Amino acid sequence: MPPIHAEADLHRALLDKLKDFLIELGRDFCFVGSEYPLQVGGRDFALDLLFFHRGLNSLVALELKVARFEPEYLGKLAFYLEALDRDVRKAHERPSIGVLLCAGKDDEVVEYSLSRTLSPALIAEYQTQLPDKKLLQAKLREFYLQNAPE
Repeated sequence: MPPIHAEADLHRALLDKLKDFLIELGRDFCFVGSEYPLQVGGRDFALDLLFFHRGLNSLVALELKVARFEPEYLGKLAFYLEALDRDVRKAHERPSIGVLLCAGKDDEVVEYSLSRTLSPALIAEYQTQLPDKKLLQAKLREFYLQNAPE
């Protein structure tokens, strides 16, 4: 992708390469939908991408941002996770996991933003090429284990 691009361009590029993207994420990821509709309080919302991870038995919400991480993005992601858990998640599934994929991040801003949140969320910088899939799988599993209910 070119260095300057819109969220719609990133979204479209991921969908165009969905098979490759899923292979990079790992074999247990299943694609649920793009612009996944959520309705809360009579209002319509659209989650960028929704996956299900068979091994973790959890919905995985992926929210895309072409700017650097801002704390308010986490609030929107937490809102989506709550909507998924209340209205979409099945009774036998674990709580939903959120991944916020941003063009950049300041680690200290991320740390402050995540320090009081209870929602399982991961903030990551995206690159035009994904890191090694084993690294992504390990990070997601590590994150889930840290935030799993006891």
